[in-house]
Amino acid sequence: MKNILLPTDFSENSRNAINYAMRFFENELCTFYILNVQKASLYMTDDLMAAPMNTSVHQSVINTSKEKLNELTKYLQKETTNQKYSFKGITDYDVFTDAIKQAVKSKKIDLIIMGSNGATGAREVVFGSNTLNVIRKVDCPVLVIPQGYVFENLKTVLYTLDDNDHFNTEGMDPLVDTVVKYKSSLRILKIKEDDTVTIAEFDDKKQLKDFFKNINHTFHSITNVPSALAIDSFVQIMNIDMNAMFIQKETFIERFFYGSEASKISYRTRVPLLIMKN
Repeated sequence: MKNILLPTDFSENSRNAINYAMRFFENELCTFYILNVQKASLYMTDDLMAAPMNTSVHQSVINTSKEKLNELTKYLQKETTNQKYSFKGITDYDVFTDAIKQAVKSKKIDLIIMGSNGATGAREVVFGSNTLNVIRKVDCPVLVIPQGYVFENLKTVLYTLDDNDHFNTEGMDPLVDTVVKYKSSLRILKIKEDDTVTIAEFDDKKQLKDFFKNINHTFHSITNVPSALAIDSFVQIMNIDMNAMFIQKETFIERFFYGSEASKISYRTRVPLLIMKN
């Protein structure tokens, strides 16, 4: 059985990520923990006015959150009666990433699925601060769903590396589980600074070929092209349905996400992005 965490603020974006999760895990035994996080700075005068005299604002807002979660879990249970799903609502009053960390630990979460919670333009979505903070600070794989993205059968999955990435089998389960379940073709893309082939790169390719020997896969490389442009172009040209990559220190992904302030980060994703951890 898999334990999946679905953060929600009851927005259309978070609901869309939940809908994606329902389709993504079809025919699997799953427990979905739907988490709503409240924080005191959001409480306004209206909350104070609406709170009963014998109830704290904190308790009033928590109760409202619990009611909404209860409605949502009942609806999802009704809509997925043909699936082996169970749903549990969690309300927390904390810093967003701290609440995520606590849930991951206490519920033994295998994967977090959440919306991009950022600005959107066409099918490109800029990651918002909550999504980036979860990617940065929470030690758990994260599947980010672009705003408005509707589930599509995963015919082709991309696994992206750069010159500083060296293949390691640790943390690969989310990617392997996905391509095996959907019988996906796997495209392995290496983004390089030049055409030089090192011994380490040669060894990595041999290990990758052996590791994915039972999966239909092909190797590709793009040289001397900015990472964001390289990935975006490849996704469009090769009709990619999901992109997977690792967050590791000193890799291009680390620099890519962390190299500027959150407000200036321009990474866009057209398809669901699976961030793996090792």
